[in-house]
Amino acid sequence: MTLQVKISKKLVSYEMAFSFLRKRVELIKKSKKNELIWILEHPLTFTSGIRSKKNEILDKKIKIIKTNRGGKITLHNPGQKIVYFALNLNNRKKDIKNLIKQIELSIINFLKLYKIKSKADKQNIGIWVKNKKIASIGIRVSNWVAYHGFSININNDLSPYKKIIPCGLDNTKITSIKLESKVQILNVENKLRDIFLENLKNI
Repeated sequence: MTLQVKISKKLVSYEMAFSFLRKRVELIKKSKKNELIWILEHPLTFTSGIRSKKNEILDKKIKIIKTNRGGKITLHNPGQKIVYFALNLNNRKKDIKNLIKQIELSIINFLKLYKIKSKADKQNIGIWVKNKKIASIGIRVSNWVAYHGFSININNDLSPYKKIIPCGLDNTKITSIKLESKVQILNVENKLRDIFLENLKNI
């Protein structure tokens, strides 16, 4: 099964990335393009999922980009790694719960490299370090092509979270690898790629 991996070193706008991803999904449905994993970072961007509410925007001056992913309001900014994907579950197991499980395991295993003990939460999707969220997951499925992805706070500025109620949570309950680990942060993209590709074998 052929899968393309893209790693962008420069910041990519959310609008550009999502437009590219959406087009890729349609081409995968028609068997015209291979599956995709794309690792990148966004400039400061606030996005809302299909379960977002207006009262979760605390700073009314910020621009919110509406998306069709699951979940609520969140943000992306430099220092947060995004792993987008477009996976054809028609050629894999048609099991969304298993896909989410493998994503969760990928993030948990990645965090272990930094000696961070983390866990998934069935009530609040994402990955947690004690009672603070370090990674978010957002997925949509169309004709069994799963897309969107997950984000991990590496060494990003967390202060913009004060402008929103992220994922419906207390905005002080957000953390990052930089805050949780003394291990040097190197080769993040390659480590993420390798761990996610390994767990994709179980999908």
